[in-house]
Amino acid sequence: MDDVRNLSARQLDALREVANIGAGHAATALSQMTDETIMISVPRLAVSGVAELPVLLSSSTEPVAAVLLKMVGDLKGLSVLTFSHTSAMRLAELMSRQPAGTFTEVGAYEQSAVQEAGNILSSAYLNALAEFMGMVLLPTPPELAVGLSHAALADTVRASSSAASVVFVMETEFFLKDRDEPLRGLYFMLPDADSLDHILHAVRLG
Repeated sequence: MDDVRNLSARQLDALREVANIGAGHAATALSQMTDETIMISVPRLAVSGVAELPVLLSSSTEPVAAVLLKMVGDLKGLSVLTFSHTSAMRLAELMSRQPAGTFTEVGAYEQSAVQEAGNILSSAYLNALAEFMGMVLLPTPPELAVGLSHAALADTVRASSSAASVVFVMETEFFLKDRDEPLRGLYFMLPDADSLDHILHAVRLG
């Protein structure tokens, strides 16, 4: 934990650059899925202890939809992409080429659309990290959790990644350029201890 807290501004910039590259890949994938022009920004990157996850998630009480993927290969851990209920419904509409306001509840069809979108977007982040690290990183099939409060999500994430002590949190904003409309989400990565050492070594190179 001390290693993470003592990262220099340059090292954090390296991690932020990886996040930006991953977000760019995700925006491209989302554009292809929805036939929309998608812009992207990563306004915030936080590195914290897993125990602090509830604090990082406490800004909203709106239920969320979360797509969880376990990482296997050279790096191991958990990857989580979350959207508010409102953003998840809008994402399902975009995936289905439906107008805004079509979906209001998370039924089986909406769950499938959100899960597929989350799988592709999370994989884009993981591919960027794998390229940066020069390692093989493979996601497992996604799991979808819907209707959770942020507190319940924090408990689910911690239970699913008991080997992790650190969480990387990337606030991401997808912006539908032609519609002047944002889709905000949070992306988490919780590496296990060995993977965290690899990541910290990588950002110290040079």
